[in-house]
Amino acid sequence: MSKIAVIIPSRLAAQRLPNKPLELINDKEMILHVYNNAVQSNVGEVYVATPDKSIEELIKKNNGKAILTKTSHSTGTDRVFEAVQNSLQNKPEVIINLQGDMPNINPKAISFLSNHMLKGQSQIATLASKMEKKEIKDQNIVKVKTQSKIDDSLFSSAVDFFRSSNENTLENVYHHIGIYAFTHEALLRYVNLKRTSLEIERNLEQMRALQNKINIEVGFTSSSPLSVDTFEDLEKIRSMMRKNKW
Repeated sequence: MSKIAVIIPSRLAAQRLPNKPLELINDKEMILHVYNNAVQSNVGEVYVATPDKSIEELIKKNNGKAILTKTSHSTGTDRVFEAVQNSLQNKPEVIINLQGDMPNINPKAISFLSNHMLKGQSQIATLASKMEKKEIKDQNIVKVKTQSKIDDSLFSSAVDFFRSSNENTLENVYHHIGIYAFTHEALLRYVNLKRTSLEIERNLEQMRALQNKINIEVGFTSSSPLSVDTFEDLEKIRSMMRKNKW
């Protein structure tokens, strides 16, 4: 088994867009786009962790690796940990939790995050991209504020994650991307913490780490994959990927 595992939590029961992993984009299911991009990053073994047999069967039918998990998990990270603990016997030293609703994630962004973790200086790291003005008021887009400005070669500690803000300034605020890398020790610590007030209030599980004083480092990527949360997002990504012949 490789040192790094990419695990994609995926389930059919999304509240805003049920069954979205199986929605077709260019005649291929969304979860397959995400899976294939993760494989193309060449950072390690890739798995889909899911409570749904239909997703498991789809991945395996397409020569991928899928792990069937319990249905009772509160968060995707808890689902990832079940896969690491039970199916992978806690062997990966670095675990990348890649959200299953970003069909146009750039494989280079995954490898960029992986290379940073291999330096052994971070417990948890994630990625962000440039914030467009039209995105500031969009509640579906998660923002991250960092201690200092980030660019292609720098990481900075996260100060806060949020969906909306009353602040007039957006200095050091970026479009957060749904991918996290954990050391095995950090993942174990994280899942044994209780869900926090801001995690529940904002529906942002990364707040569990921040509220427990666990540092999250944020790196910049020029690519900005679209997270599909609504039917409008789905139609937008279909149009984008059709034009790009993805």
